Amino acid sequence: MYVVKRDGRRELFDQEKILQAVEKAFIATETPNVQQWAKIVTDKVVVELEDRYGINEGFEIEQIQDIVEDALMKTGNTNVARAYIRYRFQHEIIRNQENAKNDNNKLFSEYLGLGTWEIKENSNMGFSVQGLNRFVTSKATNAFWSSMLPAEVGKAHDSGALHNHDMGDLAPYCVGWDLRDLLLVGFRGAEGKTTSKPAKHFRSALGQIVNFVYTLQGEAAGAQALSSFDTYLAPFVRVDKLDYKQVKQGIQEFIFNVNVPTRVGFQSPFFNITLDVRADESAIKDEPVIVDGKYLDTAYRDYQAEMDTINLAFCEVMLEGDADGNIFSFPIPTYNITKGFDWNSEVSRAIFKMTDKYGIPYFANFINSDMNPEDARSMCCRLRLDNRELRKRGGGLFGANPLTGSIGVVTLNLPLYGYLSKGNWEQFIALIDHHMNIARASLQTKRKTLERLTDNGLYPYTKFYLRDIKKRFGKYWMNHFSTIGLVGMNEAIRNFTSDADDITTEFGQNFAKETLNYMRDRIQEFQEEDGDLYNLEATPAEATSYRLARINKKHYPDIITAGENEPYYTNSTHLPVGYTSDLFKAVELQNDLQTLYTGGTVLHGYLAESLDDLAVAKAVVRRVFENFELPYFTLTPTFSICEDHKYIKGEHFTCPICGRETLVMTRVTGFYRPISAMNPGKQEEKRETVKYEIQGVTPSLFDGVAK
Repeated sequence: MYVVKRDGRRELFDQEKILQAVEKAFIATETPNVQQWAKIVTDKVVVELEDRYGINEGFEIEQIQDIVEDALMKTGNTNVARAYIRYRFQHEIIRNQENAKNDNNKLFSEYLGLGTWEIKENSNMGFSVQGLNRFVTSKATNAFWSSMLPAEVGKAHDSGALHNHDMGDLAPYCVGWDLRDLLLVGFRGAEGKTTSKPAKHFRSALGQIVNFVYTLQGEAAGAQALSSFDTYLAPFVRVDKLDYKQVKQGIQEFIFNVNVPTRVGFQSPFFNITLDVRADESAIKDEPVIVDGKYLDTAYRDYQAEMDTINLAFCEVMLEGDADGNIFSFPIPTYNITKGFDWNSEVSRAIFKMTDKYGIPYFANFINSDMNPEDARSMCCRLRLDNRELRKRGGGLFGANPLTGSIGVVTLNLPLYGYLSKGNWEQFIALIDHHMNIARASLQTKRKTLERLTDNGLYPYTKFYLRDIKKRFGKYWMNHFSTIGLVGMNEAIRNFTSDADDITTEFGQNFAKETLNYMRDRIQEFQEEDGDLYNLEATPAEATSYRLARINKKHYPDIITAGENEPYYTNSTHLPVGYTSDLFKAVELQNDLQTLYTGGTVLHGYLAESLDDLAVAKAVVRRVFENFELPYFTLTPTFSICEDHKYIKGEHFTCPICGRETLVMTRVTGFYRPISAMNPGKQEEKRETVKYEIQGVTPSLFDGVAK
């Protein structure tokens, strides 16, 4: 027989240790014939252990102690049993205190000694005292959520069967806000805190947005989003009679301010803006203009010139970067590309000049996808929910339309299900169904918890700016989605077929489509049954893809993962990162899959370096949007930053001019960060990524593409 120690070690069973512990209990109660009684009780314990577990089995210390208590009671030594129970309880307290002390010390030493990959879990977070505070408090919050959620959720998360996101935050995931509301009522919401009247001027409006975003970011785990940024701000330019230089100065102050790392964890806010570009195709084109909290007698469709000025200034500031030539991570702009988008305009040229050099923007496909600009207002203005319809959250991978968003995200580990089902489709689907139900239970609990905490005032600013949703539906978070995502479809197929297929084959494509359609059907059923909004998302999985692969490799060494040196799973239903350098081949294989998501999804066009040709950059985006239905697309060139020589095209880990170490920049989780700041799994993914080549695309393919 053997004993399983509290730290998991195994040790041969030693009867003498039981005898010594029992003797101490008899001595403590001053019982006569100590040695005789101790031997009688110990012998009974050994017999019971052999009967219950067998001579070749193991048992835990607590199981031995339970049997000792029982033996003392059965031999009539009630007082001794009570003393033994007190002894166990006191030692448990001492152990817990020591463990807590050790755990706290371990947290600090892990962070300060860079002893855990979790320090680079989020590449937006720097090593700092703020990062340390965030690291420690997130562990406590994680423990709180673990106590609140059903036991099966924690078990599935810890075992690597799924990933429950943002366990370190007692907050919702991503939120889209209504800029119209801020312009009407000003910045306010918390009793006893400074309030601002509605903005009268362009710079004060931008200043209120900065304060708004920083404050609301403190009440959410993920992205903050504002729609129609250029449209709403355009009237202030006219009212203030600003020229281009003055507008640029205001935009420059705004962008610098939202990139200061004063958010918890030494981060800047994760901030997204959507830009309409065309006034006459904006969702708010016919709404009356708001300045100084009042409606004017003009509509937003009349402010195209001022919108152009804002967009030109924004692009110029983003192109210039900061004082050291570094790129601005935020705000992440999403440009709505509509059928009326003017590819020849000065604004278009500025957008694609920025895109060609830095790859900053996301592009939303309003030409050929099932999205409509009016959707941006529908979520915050509608009067009822139709739970029979699957709705899209909108706003891109990290954004959200006004007054909607996501309360939480759970990502399913498809490679593990593929490995466990090995060619059995029914079993694969059963595993998905089982874990979708676990995700559902987690999201239901989180939604109820957030609703209660909001009602109690834990998120005062959120409570204020969601007040109209509360009035309309009776709940603050009724307009926000419960999000279920997935990771590693490619590796799921490889494991399912014993590496005979992957997502690039005909079988793999059909496998992925059937899986996504099944998941869509299930979330629609969840939505109808629960009365809550659900969506299916291509989760970014910056840290998740690495965490799950590491856990799975530990328990199932022969499971197939991506990564030669570090394991990771391919994001969502993306192609293997080393599959092809042909961008349009990748788009063809991704198009039908991307359109099945109702939450965030995007195809990144990773490039080895800047194209150095604005016309080609435009032509690529136009060709993708006019010939395919995928909703969001980026061009993502790689570049490097030298402290002395600033921007360098392409991937250069040392400066080709001076030989100094550089920062190689590429997109991760939506924004650009140095590869060196990423976790080991993401670094491995970037090392294996084959960059796309742009072949067969010339401006002459499209009439009207500006040279």
